[in-house]
Amino acid sequence: MSTTSLKLPEDLKRLAVAAAKQRGVTPHAFMVEAIRTVATAEKRRAEFVAEALAARADALRSRKGFDAAEVHTYLRARAKGKAASKPKAKSWRA
Repeated sequence: MSTTSLKLPEDLKRLAVAAAKQRGVTPHAFMVEAIRTVATAEKRRAEFVAEALAARADALRSRKGFDAAEVHTYLRARAKGKAASKPKAKSWRA
């Protein structure tokens, strides 16, 4: 494990120390977990955006999409535990 020096404003350091104490962990463990949480969330967000852009490009290329009302009906039925047919992609003009 490599060592990194992190300079924190005094108010943030006090906040981190207090939060670590509340959780019953060391300030170091608290900060490592905080950085891991935010870094992981940012990675997942970037993956989500990339997937969304790829899906958009695919929809524009194929000119097919799903009717929102049909999707909503399907999701409502599934949420109630009912069997439902998946909506079919339809061609659209652009």
